[in-house]
Amino acid sequence: MKRNILIHPDPRLKKVCEGVGDLSDDLRSLADDMLETMYDAPGIGLAAPQIGVLSRLIVLDCVKADSEAPRPLVMFNPKIIAASDEENVYEEGCLSIPDQYAEVTRPKVVDVEWIDRDGNVQTETFDGLWATCVQHEIDHLDGKLFIDYLKPLKRQMITRKMVKLKKELAREKA
Repeated sequence: MKRNILIHPDPRLKKVCEGVGDLSDDLRSLADDMLETMYDAPGIGLAAPQIGVLSRLIVLDCVKADSEAPRPLVMFNPKIIAASDEENVYEEGCLSIPDQYAEVTRPKVVDVEWIDRDGNVQTETFDGLWATCVQHEIDHLDGKLFIDYLKPLKRQMITRKMVKLKKELAREKA
């Protein structure tokens, strides 16, 4: 089931999320909904707080080429366990901050540990776009947005645009 994506500024996007305990069918169903919502948006990552659920759950799929098979990942309680000193700069965007992009510097390579949808602990090394995406989504779980890496003036400008967009969307629904 497709879910509504919260638009910044929304206080839920600034909250630190609770860890996930036992994996239930409801949580697996939530992960499926998040994947459907992410693909429909379209995006390459989505964190549970972006749909108003304050749980440590992210989904991602950074495969962009039509010739490659999709690689949807579901991560419960993801955490970065190691990060490279070498950095990468990517122009990031966010489904909760539509049509706004900015360059963000992050570690180029990260090792991530998480629990998969079957309850198994997984670890993997991510590089390039995958590394940027997984760090961006884990940031969401800690109440941090990509615009928090920007200078205050740029961040305020984007926030004002989002406030205006939310007002326009509310008028359309009325």
